Amino acid sequence: MTVYIDIIFLENLFMNCIILFATAIILKSQIKILRILISSTIGSTYAIIIYISKLQIYSNIFLKVALSAVMVYVAFNPSKFKSFLKGIMIFYLTSFTFGGVTFALLYFVKPQNISFQNGVLIGISPIKVIITGGVIGFIIITISFKNIKGKLTKKDMICDVKIIQKDKTKEIKAIIDTGNLLTDPITKVPVVIVEKDKLTDIFPTEILENTINFIEGKDVEMGEYLSKIRIIPFKSLGKENGLLLGIKVDGVIINYQGNDNFIKEVIIGIYEKKISNNNSYSALIGLNILEKGEGYNEYFRYVKN
Repeated sequence: MTVYIDIIFLENLFMNCIILFATAIILKSQIKILRILISSTIGSTYAIIIYISKLQIYSNIFLKVALSAVMVYVAFNPSKFKSFLKGIMIFYLTSFTFGGVTFALLYFVKPQNISFQNGVLIGISPIKVIITGGVIGFIIITISFKNIKGKLTKKDMICDVKIIQKDKTKEIKAIIDTGNLLTDPITKVPVVIVEKDKLTDIFPTEILENTINFIEGKDVEMGEYLSKIRIIPFKSLGKENGLLLGIKVDGVIINYQGNDNFIKEVIIGIYEKKISNNNSYSALIGLNILEKGEGYNEYFRYVKN
């Protein structure tokens, strides 16, 4: 059988690209075409070396794992080691899914002129099958992860929030609201919406009792808080043009599953009513707040839309 090196290269390049694209989608990582192409080229070049070389060292499992690590690092440039390990795991999970689908199709179709040498599948006939397997595998794994994400319960989204204001702190329960992207329209500082009753320990009573008066433009004594006051416009179901009184604080610490995220630039939006009917949480935070934190939990990339 005549073997064309360029066919082997392009075949592996395509599969590497689609695997890396699927990995990026699952990780909610920013897709950079050039990085993915470079990473895919590294993998394809390695496949060529394995095929034409008779040295067993190139087929060593440790070298293959190292290659996977290099490909993930080049494609996504993770800033943290934890994110790097997660990228490798998702990369392998995606690769195994694609490989399983492709070999299943080869078993049923049984194309001729197939050669399997040094771990590399080659041949003109199976190229269409491999491409089809890649597309089907991509669909399967993306749908599977979306279904897993859809099964996240409200309990999974509740976290602990500590509000820091001078020498005072207040700990509350909050729910991560993927639709909450509320920010100060001028400074773009994110807003944490908190029930007014939960803020009596850190804000003066005079402010909390006159939030409506301040929003309506009435004369209210704010003292040292005057420079920290913000009026936040918002839209919600049943209220097209609402206004929320916000106060800029020294920072908040958001704890989720043992991971602390410290955010320095935050505005506390004072909400007059109850946020939760059963009092299981009393604040709303958005994913845009977590992305600004030191110690950002990569888990939320699965949740972000």
